[in-house]
Amino acid sequence: MKRTIKKAAVIGSGIMGSAIAAHFANIGVEVLLLDIVPRELTEAEQKKGLTLQDKAVRNRIVNEHLANSLKSKPSPIYHQKFASRISTGNTEDDMAKIADMDWIIEVVVERLDIKQKVFEQVEKYRRPGTLITSNTSGIPIHFMSEGRSDDFQKHFCGTHFFNPPRYLKLFEIIPGPKTSPEVLDFLNNYGEQFLGKTSVVAKDTPAFIGNRIGIYGIMSLFHQVKEMGLTIEEVDKLTGPVIGRPKSATFRTVDVVGLDTLVHVANGIYENCPNDEVHELFKLPGFIDTMMQNKWLGSKSGQGFYKKVDKDILSLDLDTMEYRAAKKASFATLELTKTIDKPINRFKVLVGGTDMAGEFYRKNFGGMFAYVANRIPEITDDLYKIDDAMKAGFGWENGPFEIWDAIGVEKGIELIKANGAEPATWVNDMLASGNKSFYAIKDGLKYFYDIASKSFKKIPGQDAFIILDNIRESKKIWSNSDAIIQDLGDGIINLEFQSKMNTIGGGVLQGINKAIDLAEKEYDGLVIGNQAANFSVGANIGMIFMMAVEQEYDELNMAIKMFQDTMMRVRYSSIPVVVAPHGMTLGGGCEMSMHADKVVAAAETYIGLVEFGVGVIPGGGGSKEMALRASDTFRKNDVELNVLQEYFLAVAMAKVSTSAYEAFDTGILQKGKDVIVVNKDRQIAEAKKHAKLMAEAGYTAPIRRKDVKVLGKQALGMFLVGTDSMEAGHYISEHDKKIANKLAYVMAGGDLSEPTLVSEQYLLDLEREAFLSLTGERKTLERIQFMLTKGKPLRN
Repeated sequence: MKRTIKKAAVIGSGIMGSAIAAHFANIGVEVLLLDIVPRELTEAEQKKGLTLQDKAVRNRIVNEHLANSLKSKPSPIYHQKFASRISTGNTEDDMAKIADMDWIIEVVVERLDIKQKVFEQVEKYRRPGTLITSNTSGIPIHFMSEGRSDDFQKHFCGTHFFNPPRYLKLFEIIPGPKTSPEVLDFLNNYGEQFLGKTSVVAKDTPAFIGNRIGIYGIMSLFHQVKEMGLTIEEVDKLTGPVIGRPKSATFRTVDVVGLDTLVHVANGIYENCPNDEVHELFKLPGFIDTMMQNKWLGSKSGQGFYKKVDKDILSLDLDTMEYRAAKKASFATLELTKTIDKPINRFKVLVGGTDMAGEFYRKNFGGMFAYVANRIPEITDDLYKIDDAMKAGFGWENGPFEIWDAIGVEKGIELIKANGAEPATWVNDMLASGNKSFYAIKDGLKYFYDIASKSFKKIPGQDAFIILDNIRESKKIWSNSDAIIQDLGDGIINLEFQSKMNTIGGGVLQGINKAIDLAEKEYDGLVIGNQAANFSVGANIGMIFMMAVEQEYDELNMAIKMFQDTMMRVRYSSIPVVVAPHGMTLGGGCEMSMHADKVVAAAETYIGLVEFGVGVIPGGGGSKEMALRASDTFRKNDVELNVLQEYFLAVAMAKVSTSAYEAFDTGILQKGKDVIVVNKDRQIAEAKKHAKLMAEAGYTAPIRRKDVKVLGKQALGMFLVGTDSMEAGHYISEHDKKIANKLAYVMAGGDLSEPTLVSEQYLLDLEREAFLSLTGERKTLERIQFMLTKGKPLRN
């Protein structure tokens, strides 16, 4: 039977409930969000003369929760207009509506008795065959479905989203004793394809997979920090980006999540896993008890391990339990990894360190390796699921078994033994059978060591993905130090940036031109995509700064022209070029997307022309393109100036979309041409599909445009008056005004006496001239230098 999800009900509208509802709305599902009816009136309701019978009162809890969620940052919703897909109600008046739903998700408070009451109510109205799942983070699934009908139990399981559901990819699916295999397969696939998740089927054990391993990791650090006499800043330095973990590392993450949440899960594991070999580790250390008593829960209570006082961030001293000025942490071992780009290649160096950091890593990884190996088959039969859960739920770049492989399985066993423990028997058996790693790559696909069969098995579900890490070397056609071209098969090639933060400099531009040359001669199409954290943060401003400071204006002019010409090749080559942006796609990365035949964007794409922040205008065809798009939008009897102004403001205000959907509003993405993919792992495969389709449909290179309508003096006058009044009102600085006026000149097509049709090249020449003149300004150089040294824009 084919199952589709058009309507979903979410019962419980707290932080998680509202955010789950928002994420279903993100993907186009109609959502009914329900919560309980209030028992008493607020003061405001009494003043209005409302009673407990009024709808506004009865739906107050759900409406307030949803409104707060939609206002929160980062936003749970891709676009505010998607909120209209959510309707609200309460569990007394609106429960009958669940009869129309395809999936009912329970997200009420973590108490078994309350959940059972909800399910009893659900069973009265639920249509047979409807999916019913619980977002519990730890209550055993088999307790919740006890006493329910066979049809209910067959369609019931746990579906554990991680907070915030829009951003964290882990989706744990926990079958109950009678859950049908068809339901598990459906949820597994739906999670990946529609919700954009990493679906992991877990066993019904306390805290499932992600929290069991994640909380073990945090609790072991809580004990280690005291044993080794480390400060919280030192632990955060050691457990952050250097090992491919989020910037918030350990203690800052606990502050964000809330200490009470962590304590709740840790206590659950301590009480429900008496046979865990490190059971005592889940017992809260004294300093945590003190913090709980003092209600130092983190961000939600204003202080936790860190506390903000005015502009200063203070840190908690775990010996005195008093806040003090933050101390800078540094370790010799970490210095040795500065030249190693990828975290996975740093682990060997880190565990070999001779200082306190080296000792910390040996102890930490030795403990983690022993723990994860012992959790099989208790929490899962397959080791890759543990890695998937940690990467998708805790933002780790590499899972524990991947790290163990990077260090070497035998070396990992040494670390375990040095901690006074023994590795799980199956690890020794694996080595004895001649297998020296947990993973292997064959023909671009990843295989894992299967403990039951003692052989390597293909990780399921990879067919919809192209993982560049798995084909980078085997399918390489060409490379330089900044870019690499791979053969994706079926006549399509991919260009991947490899520069620092994927900035676009000479090496990347050479790569793009080489890729187009190759595709035009021997292939059918080109994808420009990568799987780093961000697609590209823009042009290499360091190079621009050096040339400008040295006043090498001829070289700078050539470099900008090379950038512009390359973007125009992206548009006018004889093969389809599909660009696949994700994450930060700023400045030059955005300009490249705007010149593609098609953009296949990840939903989490933060894209915009941000050049004003460094004191210039978009110089790689972005200013030209915005003028061209405005011209294409002009309709008969339109007030054309108003249309042009919208496009002008998108650049002048350096607007960056908070999702790919918002980029349609700023004119960066175009409806009917560009598409959005919710699961980033599918993006390269999707982009390849589109390139192939365009080639097969008979792709013809577009003809260079000579019909761009510019408005000349009429528009320029309006913009200059506008920037004057903005400066007079102190909204912008004198230098902001200078940059805005240069942009106005380009987008108006210069000071032409009347509206005129011009060529793209005419606009590109104006754009380049304006860009060059701004790089000769001292205040622009100050802005570029500030961005290079501080990583944020300067307003001068």
